[in-house]
Amino acid sequence: MGELVKVIAEALVDHPESVEVKETVTSQSVIIELKVSPEDMGKVIGKQGRIAKALRTVVKAAATRENKHVVVEIIQ
Repeated sequence: MGELVKVIAEALVDHPESVEVKETVTSQSVIIELKVSPEDMGKVIGKQGRIAKALRTVVKAAATRENKHVVVEIIQ
């Protein structure tokens, strides 16, 4: 799941080398933390959060196939 988030985020931003993804697995869920450069934060979030919501939807769909609960957090 973390690799999927990283590939999508690198395609969206101007500085793909600054994209960092940290994946934490707990007993109930998988938490994916996405960190990008401050200049690219708007590109990842989008107007009114639409791109962030779409990113979470895609990851959630992929996680459903594996019967997992995934949370995507965008870190500043």
